[in-house]
Amino acid sequence: MKRVLIAGINGAMGQKVVNLVNHTDGFIVSAGLGPNIHDGQQEELNVSDDVKLYASLDTIDDDPADIWIDFTVPQAVYPNVKYALTHGIKPIVGTTGLTDDQEAELKQLADDNGLGGLIAPNFGMSAVLLMKFAKEAAAYFPDVEIIEMHHSDKKDAPSGTALSTAKLIAENRKPHESAPDTLETMKNVRGGDYQGIRIHAVRLPGYIAHEQVLFGGKGEALTIRQDSFDRESFMSGVKVAMQKIDQLDKLYIGLENIL
Repeated sequence: MKRVLIAGINGAMGQKVVNLVNHTDGFIVSAGLGPNIHDGQQEELNVSDDVKLYASLDTIDDDPADIWIDFTVPQAVYPNVKYALTHGIKPIVGTTGLTDDQEAELKQLADDNGLGGLIAPNFGMSAVLLMKFAKEAAAYFPDVEIIEMHHSDKKDAPSGTALSTAKLIAENRKPHESAPDTLETMKNVRGGDYQGIRIHAVRLPGYIAHEQVLFGGKGEALTIRQDSFDRESFMSGVKVAMQKIDQLDKLYIGLENIL
């Protein structure tokens, strides 16, 4: 049995992962990490009584798990994944907010420790396909903007998915900026700027995770959109990562790279 530590076990995504692990053969929840949790909350968190619960990294016992699944917050994810890699635990990371430099450092740390793992901005298949299609379209439509819409509790903006989409688009087109002479009469009204690709972030109650990529050309337009209406939609990708984790020889960035 593969032992799984769930970081963010007391969050909405953490509880989805608990349910997934509990219903996946060959895997068990062995530990949970989250702010303000303590021993005695096992039933509340839908795990067995022998599951160890930790409120901080410095309270974790030796050898708590084989796999570290992280759905926490941007300020916690880097030290969490660094801890996992330096303690021989293979990470599966759905938390966004890591910088390029942090990802590069974690990839090197994984290599140094001979561990494989996955950092994915999105575990939903529709989002993975959106990024793939957007990259392909960029070769034909250099003028593009991105709108991402998430629930009001999401801490980082833009979303990791939107930023990853922009990076993939930038890889497949020459440097370009749409409407560079636009006069902004309100600061940042055209959104963030990634290599000339404008990204707009919406945060509203009632939304879960949604993204539109808008391409414009002479006399035509192309819109690619994906919608995640339930957090359960991300679990198929997490399950794939769990089942493939032992086959990974390095720390991969993006679910599409292990499919």
